[in-house]
Amino acid sequence: MTVLVSTHDMCWLHDTGRHHPERPDRLTAVKRGIDESPAGEAVMWVEAPDAPREALVAVHPSALLDRLSDMSASGGGEIDQDTIVSADSSAAALRAAGAGLDLIHRLDAGEADAGWSVVRPPGHHAMSVTQMGFCLINNVAVAARFLADRGERVAIVDIDAHHGNGTQEIFYSDPDVLFVSLHQYPWYPYTGRPDEVGEGDGLGTTVNIAMPAGATGDVYRRAIDRVVAPVLLRHKISWLLISAGFDGHRADPITDLGLTSTDYGDMVSALLELAPAGRRLLFLEGGYDLRALSDSAASVVGATAGISVRPEDTTTGGPGDDMVDLSHAIHLAS
Repeated sequence: MTVLVSTHDMCWLHDTGRHHPERPDRLTAVKRGIDESPAGEAVMWVEAPDAPREALVAVHPSALLDRLSDMSASGGGEIDQDTIVSADSSAAALRAAGAGLDLIHRLDAGEADAGWSVVRPPGHHAMSVTQMGFCLINNVAVAARFLADRGERVAIVDIDAHHGNGTQEIFYSDPDVLFVSLHQYPWYPYTGRPDEVGEGDGLGTTVNIAMPAGATGDVYRRAIDRVVAPVLLRHKISWLLISAGFDGHRADPITDLGLTSTDYGDMVSALLELAPAGRRLLFLEGGYDLRALSDSAASVVGATAGISVRPEDTTTGGPGDDMVDLSHAIHLAS
C-alpha cells in the first residue's frame, strides 16, 4: 500500500523557545523514523499547502486567526506559559492545517491508500475560540469539518496521552463527527471523563476511555476491540481520522502511560481496519522523547503501509480494564 506523508519546511520554523518540549527536533525524529523504517519505500512525501481561509473559519472565528497572524507579524509572544507564538508560527500553522485538507484531495484522486499529516504545531487542544496546550489551529478538526460538510460520516480516534479537549469541544453537539479518545486520566487538560458523551444532536457521539497511569498495550487493544470498533461500526463511518500522539510511550518525559512503539503500530493497524482504503488519515499530535518518536513513527508507518515493523516488544499486564468496561457499559451495553 502507498502512504502519502505531508509536511512543510515552515513547520520546523515554529520556534517555541529553548527547553520547550514541543520543539522542531520532534519533526526531525519522526521524519527519520519514517525514512529509516522498512516501510519507507512505500512512502511518498508531499508538500503541505496553506489551508484556505474558508476551511479555517468553519472551525475557528476570524478573530482568533487574525490574532495569530498579528502576533507573528509583531515577532511573537505567549498565549499562555505553554503555548508560544513566534514570527513564523502563523505560517507554520497554516501549512499544518492545510496538510490534512490536501491529503483528502489526494486520496479522493486515488493517489494512495492512506495519508499522514506530519506537521507542527499540533492541534488537538485548540478549541474553537481558545488556543492552548502547544496548539494553535485544530488540524484534525479542520479536516473533519471539511469532510462532514460534504456529507461524510467521520470518526476521529485520538490516541494521544492527553485528552483532545479542543476536538471534543468543537464536535460535542455534532451528530456527523464521532470523537473517541483514549488518554491518561486524570491528567492535563483534566477533561475526558467517561461521562462526557456529547450533547444535543451529538449525544452519544463522544466516547472517552480514561486510562490510568501505567496502562499497557494489551489494555488499549482490548479497548479498540471492545469499545472503539463497535462504536465506529454503529456510526457507519466513511472516513477515519487518527490523532496520533506518541506521548503515551513509557519513555515520554511528561506522561505516565506504559506503551511502546510496537504497541502504537498494533493500535494503528487495528484502527485502520475499521475504515476503507483511501479514507484513512493520521495527524501527528504529541510525543516528546525523540527516540520514542522515531521508533513509533517507524512502527506506525509500517502499519499504515501494511508492513510489520516492531522496534520493541509489546506490553501487557497494566491497569485499565475496568475503565474499558465502564466505557463499554456507557456506550454499548444497551
